[in-house]
Amino acid sequence: MGTNKGKKGAHTLADHLHGEGYDHDHDHDADHEHDSPIEENALWLQDNISLVSVGIDIGSAGTQVIFSRLHMRRMGEDLSSRYFVVKRETLYQSPVALTPYASETRIDEEAIGRIIDAAYAGAGLHPDSIDTGSVILTGEALRRENAQAIGELLAEIGGEFVCATAGHHMEAMLAAYGSGAAKVSHDRGWRVLNIDIGGGTTKLALIEHGRVLETAAIHVGGRLLVADAESRITRLDPQGRSLARQAGFDWQPGAKISPAELDELAAWMAEALCRAILGERQLYLTEPLKDLRAIDGVMFSGGVGEYVYGREQRDFGDLGRRLGLALKRRLDRLPGKLLPAGECIRATAFGASEYSVQLSGNTVYVSEPGALLPRKNLQVLQPPVRLEGPIDAAKVAAAIAAHFDAFDLVEGETEVALAFKWRGEPSFERLSAFGEGLRRGLANTIQKENPIYLILEGDVAQTLGAILKEDWGLRSEVLVIDGVALRDFDYIDLGRIRVPSNTVPVTIKSLVFGQDPRVPHRHAHHHHH
Repeated sequence: MGTNKGKKGAHTLADHLHGEGYDHDHDHDADHEHDSPIEENALWLQDNISLVSVGIDIGSAGTQVIFSRLHMRRMGEDLSSRYFVVKRETLYQSPVALTPYASETRIDEEAIGRIIDAAYAGAGLHPDSIDTGSVILTGEALRRENAQAIGELLAEIGGEFVCATAGHHMEAMLAAYGSGAAKVSHDRGWRVLNIDIGGGTTKLALIEHGRVLETAAIHVGGRLLVADAESRITRLDPQGRSLARQAGFDWQPGAKISPAELDELAAWMAEALCRAILGERQLYLTEPLKDLRAIDGVMFSGGVGEYVYGREQRDFGDLGRRLGLALKRRLDRLPGKLLPAGECIRATAFGASEYSVQLSGNTVYVSEPGALLPRKNLQVLQPPVRLEGPIDAAKVAAAIAAHFDAFDLVEGETEVALAFKWRGEPSFERLSAFGEGLRRGLANTIQKENPIYLILEGDVAQTLGAILKEDWGLRSEVLVIDGVALRDFDYIDLGRIRVPSNTVPVTIKSLVFGQDPRVPHRHAHHHHH
């Protein structure tokens, strides 16, 4: 893990994120038994832990680094219950830097390395003192020639980092949690529309009672055009050019434009954005939102959100300030009243918390340990299926398919762990209907004979595993684990199976937002112990 396969001498992200401090002691023992596995993992010995986490967000317009201290507490009385983040302190946030481009289409990796260097120096932290973290690439940054190079660099960091490139839907979800919109919706029981306007795209999320119901993306952003002090166009994204043309301007890079023309373009874009939010289709990058009735409140986030709320006055030579001010004049066009600002420009930057759980052997089904384990950074998907009463295989399959879509993933191309809450009778009839739903929902995975990872809350791992693998003879290797509560936005590492106790250590890395709306509020009374 400590090797940097990048060009010698070139300064890359990987240089910062390596460090022997990542290999926590308990990882070395993942494959042989000790007298007391409980004592080997310090987390088991205490109910409170704190971790230092770094979140790096590389967006189409801005790059930022946030260091946090996460305070986690085990909420239940028993040792297997989860740790939740009960408090997040910001230790240091870097100034938001404009994402550096080496050319119109190429992000400058070395300059990003310097931004991250400066952030570690500013925070006074060494990479070895960071427990966990995440790097996310969003928006236009993904469409650049070297998004792949950056992606590979992030994958190489590996280790304790959750590396995610976020597609439109996932980015809209991250913004809804990060901005505070999900929390407001949860606390007040409202339907809230979060509008996150970044450099390249606008992400919409419709949230009810803290849950994101629908997401969408519109191809309008504040940095699709950049001009210098002499009003010459220095950067013009293809989409910036297309929007300008629709507004009546035929511009090329290098053209001289007037402030009045920029105002006019921004006004046209604000108008187009309002029409799109209200349902007009042509600027959408995804399907439009379906149900905008009865929205209680609207919250803006993203860099342009700063101007809507008047928290930023500076002009960065792009359309951000003009677009924000033009939207501010059109708030009456939007469905629902304007909610106070939460996190704007930092909404997508998030930390990742990490903790370990050990699972008891009697609740694990592993068809072929050598092929299935160990596994790093499996993304968790929790399709919203009610597994109570009679089970409908078609509904299970449809929920799995819709959920892959929501996360911009293709079933059969990405390995994920599917999580379900199993409820009710473990009868053969119900389990086989559930298995049939899985078989249809994972058709490509099974056809390619790729492994299947299932995580359940409930005590049916062995029976379900046996039905899939032994009764039906699936060629895919199958792992089913019980008794772990996981959610979307979690990533897990699975360790090697321990002999003779037959346990699999699972490390859960949750993406944590400024305030995690998913912490179960009913546990508040534990905080006083």
